[in-house]
Amino acid sequence: MLREANSLNNLDFQKMISEMKEKGVHFGHKRSRLHPRALSFTLKSSGEVNFINLEETVKGLEKATDFLKEIMKNNGKILLVGTSSGAKKKIKELAEKYNFPYVIERWLGGTLTNFRVLKERINYLKELENQREQNLWAKYTKKEQLKLEKNYQLLEKKFQGLKIMENLPNALLIVDPKLHETAVIEAKKAKIPVVAILDNDDDPSLIDYPIPSNDSASSSIEYILGKIDEALLEVHKRKIIQEGQRETETIEAEAETV
Repeated sequence: MLREANSLNNLDFQKMISEMKEKGVHFGHKRSRLHPRALSFTLKSSGEVNFINLEETVKGLEKATDFLKEIMKNNGKILLVGTSSGAKKKIKELAEKYNFPYVIERWLGGTLTNFRVLKERINYLKELENQREQNLWAKYTKKEQLKLEKNYQLLEKKFQGLKIMENLPNALLIVDPKLHETAVIEAKKAKIPVVAILDNDDDPSLIDYPIPSNDSASSSIEYILGKIDEALLEVHKRKIIQEGQRETETIEAEAETV
């Protein structure tokens, strides 16, 4: 990420601002929907639509990516949340790329605050999945098999992105926290930091690492998540190289003892 985000003379910074304008990152909500605490990243406008100060977007993005990179360096897990039509595809792609849990359908109440019960349901889903793959349902009647299949499909849709979440995540990355108010509240109760792509109808004081941005247009969401992806990929590649070096050193050390 940029280290001279406050310098308008920085060519990379200007390029980034230009890219964000092309993607519509700067388009906020109507003045009637402006949250008072969002004034810190909202430009004054004589028109009906408020615009987001992209300088603040760059600052927020830098802080957020630095934080997320540290989590990844320490082998932590980030729960990605985005259920809007403009977010779910990119959220799923990003989560699967780094083996992170995700939510792209409805947020399930108690996901963080009642994790024990959630794990029980996920374990039951895994049990059904295992039985299904091994064709262990063949011993049941057709009616019973249909019931099991229906139950499996229902649980699979509900928990599809959470099956790999063995423990509470180290952070949440949310697209549109106003839409996912329950997730934010649960994260606060569980003392889990929240990174969020949020518009000027949101309250940024509820978010640990706010990234001011148009949080409804797919082009804007994809751009911001793309920048986060670039940052995480940088850490991911470095970890692979380090792991390769450690394996080489171990092999060499073992060879010396022979």
